[in-house]
Amino acid sequence: MFNLILFGPPGSGKGTQAEKLIGKYGLVHLSTGNLLREEIAHKTPLGLEAKKFMDKGQLVPDEVVIGMIDNSLVHHKNAAGFLFDGFPRTAAQAKALDKLLELKKTSITSVLALEVNDEEVIKRILNRGKTSGRSDDTNEEVIRKRLAIYKNETAPVSDHYKKTKKFQSVKGEGTIDEIFSLLCEAIDHRMK
Repeated sequence: MFNLILFGPPGSGKGTQAEKLIGKYGLVHLSTGNLLREEIAHKTPLGLEAKKFMDKGQLVPDEVVIGMIDNSLVHHKNAAGFLFDGFPRTAAQAKALDKLLELKKTSITSVLALEVNDEEVIKRILNRGKTSGRSDDTNEEVIRKRLAIYKNETAPVSDHYKKTKKFQSVKGEGTIDEIFSLLCEAIDHRMK
């Protein structure tokens, strides 16, 4: 089983690249953002609670996210592998994911981090906000808060996976196809 974490700040292109990688490698896409948005769209209690955090640019509590991931793993137990998009976001989540995968007799194979500068990220998210319908994509102050959270809480996830030699940075600026090519090179190397 090939399990990939696609890592990077909000607006780094994870969603765009995830779709292309899923098509090429046949992975199941586990996007916690999409799972949460489904819950919000269906106005479930979980979705309404998650929306309160997301509207403030805060992270949704770990236990909620881990439970959703576990359900998805069970639902897709015969998958060739998973692409984790937007998760884990903290070192504690990375450790919890590692434990969960160990229980499922698998592990993370590779962590690829899209590197994009802050101003480019803000420009991308504000542009996305024109059509995404996401309230957290239209307010620059909330976007900057999300970036600060990413830097303070999420960046240590890279340290967790660097220790296991599974982490690799990939240039996240350029055309979609250029970035995709760089990601595929890294994946193909890891699959050997």
